Amino acid sequence: MTFKRKRRDAPAVQTTPAGLEKGHPFAPLNRYAPLSRAERTLYETLREAVPIIDAAICKTVRLVGGFTVRCPNSQVEKELNHFLTHVQANACGRGMESFLSDYLEQLLTYGTAVGEMVTDRNGIRALYNAPLADIELRADRSPLDVAVCVRQSDGSFLPAPRPDLILTSTLSPQPGRLYGESVLKGLPFVTDILLKIYHSIGLNWERVGNLRFAVTYRPGSDPSERAYAKERANAIAKEWSKAMQSGGGRVSDFVSVGDVDIKVIGADNQVLNSEIPVRQLLEQIVAKLSIPPFLLGLSWSSTERMSAQQADILTSELGSYRRLLGPVICKVCTLWLRLNGYPAEFEVVWNKINLQDEVEMANARLLNAQATQLENQIRREQDQAAV
Repeated sequence: MTFKRKRRDAPAVQTTPAGLEKGHPFAPLNRYAPLSRAERTLYETLREAVPIIDAAICKTVRLVGGFTVRCPNSQVEKELNHFLTHVQANACGRGMESFLSDYLEQLLTYGTAVGEMVTDRNGIRALYNAPLADIELRADRSPLDVAVCVRQSDGSFLPAPRPDLILTSTLSPQPGRLYGESVLKGLPFVTDILLKIYHSIGLNWERVGNLRFAVTYRPGSDPSERAYAKERANAIAKEWSKAMQSGGGRVSDFVSVGDVDIKVIGADNQVLNSEIPVRQLLEQIVAKLSIPPFLLGLSWSSTERMSAQQADILTSELGSYRRLLGPVICKVCTLWLRLNGYPAEFEVVWNKINLQDEVEMANARLLNAQATQLENQIRREQDQAAV
């Protein structure tokens, strides 16, 4: 007697446009959801042009921290943690945390991250971060299914043959869209103004550091002096050029005859104060990246209570990023356990984020211990006095 496996149909989504129906001749156009190359280039340029943006993303990745995996069986737990620590990540990295750092950085910068579990006959061989330039996301038979397509040699895109080995995450995707949104969304306009201010500051300092002079010669009323005004002007220009070109620590004086006026070009103009507008623009950038200013080297006035509140907000942001990375870790651990014949029973335990809470708890335990010691000492003295 033979059993036939029932074909599993894709779940129907009622809010899907009619263009996604199976028989529609232009359904592939509606399923197409490209990762814009222009946006990727824009976000890369933002990180390169404004160091504070790059520093904020790098610090966020590092502050997310590491994790350990707990299993009911201690031997399985030891083997799984050994795998997570020593698995190859890309070409030169080692460990799951190395892979997740690049994965999260890609997710924050572009809003979408794609990775792959590379397997061989012995199990999971390595973890690979896929460049988004070679990847396209397309809706499969249902909007709930995503097909990861890979660029071919002829420029076309075909679905990956083993989608179960692909790792995909999106950051705050819009309803109905497959790809997420970068944390840098909304910063190009602000950054453009900031770069204009920095560029103008550089030009002004270049002019200030390389002074230009206006030498004016006014001939007198004497007819003979007016007759030789051109020759005297040429002589003054020659001597002035000679005086300006002298270097090597030597002092050169300029001597002229007649009414000669020397002024620095642009000395009367006042340079605009850029401190206030630059700070306003940086406040917008810091607010978008959710990083406390003191972590980025910005010495803005803030109280201790305000710093503690900013640290709590940062903790909640890091917690949300950990929740995005959780399914990726679970998928890798589940596949490793099943390939090695173990039940997929484990728990991901993240390291503590905020060390300030640990310090406060330690200080509270110290004060309680000191209070208990004093109470016991007073009690013993009272007992001795009663005897």
